Amino acid sequence: MAEDEDHGSEDDTGEAAMGLRKIIHVDMDAFFASCEQRDHPELRGKPVAVGGSSGRGVVAAASYEARKFGVRSAMPSITAKRLCPDLIFVKHRFEVYKEVSGQIRAIFRDYTPHVEPLSLDEAYLDVTDDLKGIGSATRIAEDIRRRIREETNLTASAGVSYNKFLAKLASDQNKPDGICVIRPGHGAAFVQSLPIRRFHGVGPKGAEKMARLGIETGADLAAKDLAWLRVHFGSMADYLYRAARGIDLRPVRTNRIRKSVGGERTFSEDISSGPALRDTLERIIDIVWTSIERNQARGRTVTLKMKYTDFQIMTRAKSLPTPVADRETFAATARVLLDEVLPLPLPIRLMGLQLSNLERGDGAADQAKDTAQLSLL
Repeated sequence: MAEDEDHGSEDDTGEAAMGLRKIIHVDMDAFFASCEQRDHPELRGKPVAVGGSSGRGVVAAASYEARKFGVRSAMPSITAKRLCPDLIFVKHRFEVYKEVSGQIRAIFRDYTPHVEPLSLDEAYLDVTDDLKGIGSATRIAEDIRRRIREETNLTASAGVSYNKFLAKLASDQNKPDGICVIRPGHGAAFVQSLPIRRFHGVGPKGAEKMARLGIETGADLAAKDLAWLRVHFGSMADYLYRAARGIDLRPVRTNRIRKSVGGERTFSEDISSGPALRDTLERIIDIVWTSIERNQARGRTVTLKMKYTDFQIMTRAKSLPTPVADRETFAATARVLLDEVLPLPLPIRLMGLQLSNLERGDGAADQAKDTAQLSLL
């Protein structure tokens, strides 16, 4: 179990004096795949992918053994199999993952009522005033990880800090089965030591753009003023300026309601032909439908989004009289939306799908991370 070197020396007494929050971000380790390995001993220690193995299948989750070969979520199954010939595909069991997620959330709520789920396997906790009177966010995170291990036979990683942005970065620092603490006064230095690709919302294309502008690390980003960032990154500028300084004022939102489920892909090469567009759409359908199932979301409006090579964005939407009940209805609606705009006036560099007008329910309230790679730049 890896731990941050500052972990043992945390002093929470100074945090209250500075008005800082105590935030924990808990992220289960390869959750779907780990559940499968836990319940099927013959899979332990082997490369496992949860998802379909067909030609149009998509990886929903990958074990750490599979990740060593470069297998990642949202990757086409055919690509994953090429990277890892011994990869074992298993069908998802969302009912099992949801049940385990319920166990984990019950553990969280023993320590604080301020829990913001991001997905079945990930959540923020505000433990500034914890229910058990422990006082130390680090000790709470350690106790939560211990209980998850004992009660579910799974492992979780945790990040501890004074805001959500830093806590999320920290939870990924020592994965799997690790903890990292970023103490007050250390946030900016920690962020500026990271490669820019670690910033949430900076996808591969965004990282490439930043590299062309001489930005490789958080320190490079912090050296740019806000005016310069606005020229080059538009609406993302304010976020990037704050992030490079370890600033995040967002509260933990216990009752945040999800308004949509979606995903999009930015292409390495622009595409324009009908067959290529339809093939891409099928892959995005698989990716987004996995996310819809994962969230148990029910919605009536399907939206197709495309970004042309001149960066103009085109959207088309269709609302149905009743919520989308199955993958084929979702897929058929998406195909109609694409057919209505063909042929395109220009090639596109991005395509995305979204399901909105969601019914309120347990699944729709989850702030799930989509299986798609959402590149904001």
